[in-house]
Amino acid sequence: MKVFIGVGSNLDNRKENIQKAIEYLKSDPHVVVQQLSTFIETDSEGGPPQPKYLNGVIQIETGLSPRELLSVLQSIECRLGRVRAVRNGPRTIDLDILLYGNIVVEEPGLQIPHPRMWKRTFVMKPLLEIAPYAEMEIKPLLKKINSQ
Repeated sequence: MKVFIGVGSNLDNRKENIQKAIEYLKSDPHVVVQQLSTFIETDSEGGPPQPKYLNGVIQIETGLSPRELLSVLQSIECRLGRVRAVRNGPRTIDLDILLYGNIVVEEPGLQIPHPRMWKRTFVMKPLLEIAPYAEMEIKPLLKKINSQ
């Protein structure tokens, strides 16, 4: 399954945090990293005052289910020292499933497509850089979501 993952960091060495997360993804036998967007520096949105983020998008191929992939991503976040002390607070790494093929998931703790991705330039700009066709794929997903 083709999957797009949003990645961001705004603590410590942001670039190194992102590179380590990508290496951890590459080392997973169920994940093939296919493309990386350019990483862009952005201001934080919401939450307490905090340093600027470095954000981008990773395209992978995986046979993992959405829930299994979420578990892998959360494990990587944990390995890289992510602490969830404050909602929308600063973080060493943030890995979010943006799109998982054309599947819509509405479960406790897991929503795909990512519910706020269309409103976030720091997600859409890197996504459309590596997958310019994604906008065409997103529209039917929005219709699916809105009709549920």
